[in-house]
Amino acid sequence: MPLPYNQRTCYCGEVGLDRVGQTVLLCGWVHIRRDHGGMVFIDLRDRSGIVQLKFNPETDPTAHEVAGRLRTEYCIAVRGQVAPRPADMVNPNLATGKVEVNVHEIDLLSTSETPRFPVDDDINVKDELRLEYRFLDLRRPVMQKALITRHRAVKIIRDYFDKLGFVEIETPFLTKSTPEGARDFLVPSRKHLGTFYALPQSPQLFKQLLMMSGFDKYMQIVRCFRDEDSRKDRQPEFTQLDVEMSFVQIDDVIRVAEGYLVRVWKEILGVDLTPPFPRMPYQQAMLEYGVDRPDTRYDLRIKDVSDIARRTEFKVFTGVLDAGGAVRCIRVPGGAAIPQSEIEKADDSLQNILRGIGAGGLPYVKVEAGPSGPPAFKTGVAKFFNPERTAELVAATGAQPGDAIFFAADKSADNVCKFLARLREEVARRRGFIPAGMWNFLWVIDFPLLEYRAEDARYYAVHHPFTAPLDEDLPLLDTDPLKARAKAYDVVVNGTELAGGSIRIHRGDVQQRVFKLLGMSPEEQQLKFGFLLKALQYGPPPHGGFAMGVDRMVMLLQGLDNLLDTFSFPKTQEFFCPLTEAPSPVAQAQLDELGLKLAAPAKK
Repeated sequence: MPLPYNQRTCYCGEVGLDRVGQTVLLCGWVHIRRDHGGMVFIDLRDRSGIVQLKFNPETDPTAHEVAGRLRTEYCIAVRGQVAPRPADMVNPNLATGKVEVNVHEIDLLSTSETPRFPVDDDINVKDELRLEYRFLDLRRPVMQKALITRHRAVKIIRDYFDKLGFVEIETPFLTKSTPEGARDFLVPSRKHLGTFYALPQSPQLFKQLLMMSGFDKYMQIVRCFRDEDSRKDRQPEFTQLDVEMSFVQIDDVIRVAEGYLVRVWKEILGVDLTPPFPRMPYQQAMLEYGVDRPDTRYDLRIKDVSDIARRTEFKVFTGVLDAGGAVRCIRVPGGAAIPQSEIEKADDSLQNILRGIGAGGLPYVKVEAGPSGPPAFKTGVAKFFNPERTAELVAATGAQPGDAIFFAADKSADNVCKFLARLREEVARRRGFIPAGMWNFLWVIDFPLLEYRAEDARYYAVHHPFTAPLDEDLPLLDTDPLKARAKAYDVVVNGTELAGGSIRIHRGDVQQRVFKLLGMSPEEQQLKFGFLLKALQYGPPPHGGFAMGVDRMVMLLQGLDNLLDTFSFPKTQEFFCPLTEAPSPVAQAQLDELGLKLAAPAKK
């Protein structure tokens, strides 16, 4: 008689010593089958964990016979009695390792083809194969733990904001295409031929409109869409926590954001974070770490040594400085022990890594004790430093015998930042400078409001065009826009940007001034953002907020290094779904109904 699997008594991972002597009904998948001279053992797996089943041919011959025919990933239901394992058979690697279930009845619910890869945490297969068989990949314990952690974290967030009086409000998926930075996904309209909706890159404008509508505390766990170029940590659709508040300034928003981060890290990891988190101006982050998301778990700070380099005989340094560039460096404690091959000869040398991002090379010196006491330089570009320049560089960097100093020189200070930021990350990883179990949270503030791109001779918004300038920098919009700082802020953890936001422009005249700086004519402003400018005429409150990537947060919480492992059904780097084979061609009748004609045949 079939077992009533719908009356399951507990999950596999819940079978412990407290259930010894009880009869349990369990359901799950065959993880491993072992035949020990007649006695059959099966590890049964469900989303909660694994428990060992024991089939005895003498006491339960029918169940034993069925167990002998089982294979990996067969789906079964069993009924049996929980018993303690013998002391020498306890498995300390399993939460249920002190017990087993003596099975009296079994029901084979379905069979399985041989899996294309093991349903284990440690596998070595290509992402494309994992995604093609995602229904198997998601059975792996590490994947189930990641998605369950995601559920728990989102629930904690919702509960936190609900207690603070926030209202979760859904915003549209079909909206107007507006220039917010990334490329939009477009959706053709059947009702209005020749026109298109856009899938939202974020609910930015809608949440601002909600503030203008009188909802002073809004939040949403929302799906966003961006048609960007391929990258390992990028997906065309992603989930973010979106928050907006009225009548607030920067400190108010940061305090709310820190509160939910403290709660999530405590309840998920048991880690106590201590607010308020440190704050660092953008300019300091770029000068000392080369990046606006600095990893402060280790030092390796960047030093500007342009003045010293200018007085050396090294033409690489003097040439870029004469062209208005910069020379900066990092000191690596104990770096003199790094082999020359690792620095400049091996395929994965530090020099080749930097060349891969545009650097011309990797000048360096190693520091040794000088014959008369003061440190001296050897190897690399040491010959270009006379004793006076050597002493100046040692004083500027704090170098000690046994250290190494690595330089970056370029006509673009931005490139120097990029090269040394990449170098310090790679050196820290290779030299073991990154401490385990540390969570360094940091707010980066005082971002520039605008940047200027010479290739098309115009200004661009660093965050987005709705970010307010600092009050004291408002006059700079008319005199020196590039010096204007934004009321923007990013929270960074261990070198990863986790969330970011800003106080928004709530005055129509200021918004129009910013639009004008971005090269929009009055007519273009009305065409693209007329609805926002209209709302700004009707008593808009001061407001601001932030957005946080839920996928990235789960990746950090779980210690994962692949963003794919935080999604249920992600796409490849080329934004293709091997499971469903999307995107795919559609019937000509559908194209005709939408008034669309393909310029070229769709690729299969």
